[in-house]
Amino acid sequence: MVFSVALIAGSANAKVTDHGFVKARGAPEDAAIFINGKYIGPASRYTVPEKYDAPLGDVEITFRDPRYEEFTAKVKVEPGKTVHLHYKLKRLDPPKPPFGLLRFHGGGTGPNEGSLSGGDIGAVYVNDHYYGYVQELNHLGTGILLNPGTYDLHVDSPVFGEVRQKITIEADKTTTVSLEKK
Repeated sequence: MVFSVALIAGSANAKVTDHGFVKARGAPEDAAIFINGKYIGPASRYTVPEKYDAPLGDVEITFRDPRYEEFTAKVKVEPGKTVHLHYKLKRLDPPKPPFGLLRFHGGGTGPNEGSLSGGDIGAVYVNDHYYGYVQELNHLGTGILLNPGTYDLHVDSPVFGEVRQKITIEADKTTTVSLEKK
């Protein structure tokens, strides 16, 4: 695990006193950022790092991706300043086949969902483990490869709301979960 932190002054235009910011770059690019245990969003989308509000003081930043070991660091967030994080997560052994595919259907891509600033970054969990975010899994040709079995699916989305259901994955088949806008 390679990790570094730098503190850089935020925008000079606005006086921010009640929070700071977190911005990360590393591998994998789209690893999820959790601040003090709460999912915030992917580190980047389309190779552009995201910048997220963070509470002041000592905070715990965790990076998660289902294909890698998670990593946690403690940083100090100051008013109006950005903590820049650089990370490289250690790859896990890949799961062994057979696989089935889990896909979402619903909503599709709206006018801003294909852009850098638009789209649903709501978290997707399988058996309480982070597996990605809605926007990256709600398009034709995308999905999650899982071993056959029954799983607990949890989607926490600002667009589709809270979705919890049991899913069954079969080898060499696609399981599609319909998402309805709230």
